[in-house]
Amino acid sequence: MREEKKKLLAKAAYLYYVEEKTQNEIAEELNIYRTTISRMLKQAQKEGIVKIHIEGIDSEIFSLEQHVKQKYGLKQIEIVSVGKEETEAEKDEQLSQTAAYFIKRNIEPNMTVGVSWGATLGKAISRIENKRIGNTTIVPIVGGPSHVNSQYHVNTLVYELARKLNGQSIFVNATVIQETKKLKTGIFESKYFGELKEHWQRLDMAIVGIGGSLSFKKSQWRDLLTEEDYEALRLREAVGDCCCRFFDQDGKLLTGDLYDRTIGLDLKELSKIPHAVGIARGKVKAKAILAMIKRGYIHSLVTDQETILEVLRLDKDSTFQV
Repeated sequence: MREEKKKLLAKAAYLYYVEEKTQNEIAEELNIYRTTISRMLKQAQKEGIVKIHIEGIDSEIFSLEQHVKQKYGLKQIEIVSVGKEETEAEKDEQLSQTAAYFIKRNIEPNMTVGVSWGATLGKAISRIENKRIGNTTIVPIVGGPSHVNSQYHVNTLVYELARKLNGQSIFVNATVIQETKKLKTGIFESKYFGELKEHWQRLDMAIVGIGGSLSFKKSQWRDLLTEEDYEALRLREAVGDCCCRFFDQDGKLLTGDLYDRTIGLDLKELSKIPHAVGIARGKVKAKAILAMIKRGYIHSLVTDQETILEVLRLDKDSTFQV
């Protein structure tokens, strides 16, 4: 049995037997049909996952998930266990696998799904198994990078996700940061951009990466920032970005010249989408993740254990600290 499937069976069992939630509540929380939950609970017993305690998965993770979910009012959260000896590459791989399973589980027929970019998000999409879902439309919610990297360009991610779901894809033909506000406005108000903006107005779900420290400049798009941009962001104490929109530790959007030159969905609009999912890991991103979830820009989060513990530490919550 695949590890992702085993964990989902164990989570359903934990919510039912330990949290004492009803099958209807579990179905709503996991975005799975009520009848499927019943079968999953039976399979969990058949597979030996449910005995006196939850077997094969560290149930402490589920307790941590429930604490974070309730503390920040999240719809869903997936936290990946982290071993002491694991390399950063191994941690990235585990997160990508979990994120892939999460995305596949949450996309339903007739959805319009927005996608931003990032290495972790790109790896997650590459690991999604083909699944025919009726009438899905996948669209970019940010502009493209300066130099096309076919592996992680937002249009590539959109195309790959649509292909794997047998859906429709819409592309963007402009870089995320323009030289002037006038150029950005001209593109944003052009006829060709109209179709994409219409899709932004009816998004059912958005899947986004979260950027952290300003010291990390090897992003596909941060090379479009000028030294003046960086200096302004440092002075205003930016802690991260999402959809190429920067914010401070309180989640306040840093508007101004750079903001006005950026082609991407506004984070206030992101928060209004029925289901906005953030995928990110790494202690350097903890401040950004904390700001995003406290401000309510995203509704669900896929991360790992060491990252979320750092988020709680920054928020002065010692419940799960060693």
